[in-house]
Amino acid sequence: MSLLWDQHASLPLHLDAEVEPLTRFAHPGPTFVSINVGYAPHDFADATRLLHHYRTAVTAHPRLTLAETARQIPDTSPGTISVAFDLEDAAPLDGDLGNLSHFAALGVRTLAPTYNHANIAGGGCLDTDDPGLTRWGRDLIEHMNATAIVPDGSHCGARTGLDICEISTRPVVYSHSCMRAVWDHPRNITDDQARACAETGGVVGITGVGIFLGPNTPTLEAMTRHLEYAVDLVGIDHVGVSTDHSFDAADFLREIARNPHLFDESYTRWGPITWMPPETFLALGDHLAARGWAPAEIAAVLGANFLRVAQRTW
Repeated sequence: MSLLWDQHASLPLHLDAEVEPLTRFAHPGPTFVSINVGYAPHDFADATRLLHHYRTAVTAHPRLTLAETARQIPDTSPGTISVAFDLEDAAPLDGDLGNLSHFAALGVRTLAPTYNHANIAGGGCLDTDDPGLTRWGRDLIEHMNATAIVPDGSHCGARTGLDICEISTRPVVYSHSCMRAVWDHPRNITDDQARACAETGGVVGITGVGIFLGPNTPTLEAMTRHLEYAVDLVGIDHVGVSTDHSFDAADFLREIARNPHLFDESYTRWGPITWMPPETFLALGDHLAARGWAPAEIAAVLGANFLRVAQRTW
């Protein structure tokens, strides 16, 4: 069975969160899931506590294992899910680039410099004006390259995302972003962003969030429209899937209501956000095969492309 790779999903961001829901991603082949451990509202202490909690819980679970290296992931026993971690903003660094090595040692493999709005690193995708990476943001990308953490353009402004690709000497990903040409949402990326990402050797991970796929439509048909557009644009080697499934959906919807400064009506226009469940994601390979995709193409998008990035950067 092909490797199944989900570059970004979210468990509840609190210290009694269960990791058992991750087993919903299990399939007969090797499986990898990256779990978010913090974003704009969190600081260094918050993210560190969450990392220790998740690492302890994953280690204790019989069907989960920490992905300490990229090379171990394809050899994982059937039914076992490899887990690593990601951050969706530079805020958990507390302004100290030295904290990157701390997070890397705890299994953070991907970091997006901004979450929707500008911070000390650069502009966000919901900002009216995006000046691009700041000087500190450029230093951040250079330090991420040196620390083996993959730069992620998701949630960043378009200019900031292009700057990330220009500065980085290693592959860049858009871990969970759909294509704006298919569905015009500010969280989706432009063709120029996708091309720049591909030029770094990176991957665009099409997400399963309903409001980014269409008018709150987390279906395989909607996901496939974005996948096929992206493949036609940048080639089969630079497209993947990252469901952004929210196991903490109720918490996240409350967070949107509590933090209108982090979100806007593009998040609420179609009612409560809906997400593609892991069980639907598991059927994507069969869905693509029925549309005439070749086995090698399906394998590339379901996991091989993100694995290649991990092997070059972790």
